[in-house]
Amino acid sequence: MEQVADTIMELSSHAAEFVRGLHPREGGATLVTLSGELGAGKTAFVKAAAKALGVAGELTSPTFVIQKNYPLSGQAFSQLIHIDAYRLKSGAELAPLHFDETLKQADNLIMLEWPEMVQDALPGADAHITFAANQDGSRTLTYA
Repeated sequence: MEQVADTIMELSSHAAEFVRGLHPREGGATLVTLSGELGAGKTAFVKAAAKALGVAGELTSPTFVIQKNYPLSGQAFSQLIHIDAYRLKSGAELAPLHFDETLKQADNLIMLEWPEMVQDALPGADAHITFAANQDGSRTLTYA
């Protein structure tokens, strides 16, 4: 499925709609991977999803700290984990983050940017979204 977001507000709306459709699954965390060039809208999408899940305050990209955890209340998930793997060279670099344990907890929602960098450590994603920035400033989101 493909969607076009002409504005940041539309991107936020798409993120809120997407995250409302997610539910914990048996056997482990829900993993959503986000791919696309720098500036394509991945972090903006995660920020909007977090807001829709009730995360208060301003989210910042975890580019330098790699992972940020946000507790959730009154939601199907108990925690949103935002990972930015842009600076990583392999999946082995996720080990210090206790990624394997994080994947085992069914009430975790993991949104991971740049999955290509750590593909060797990832199970199949429950959802994969590819972002493309268009010449007119809009964004195309392709869901798989």
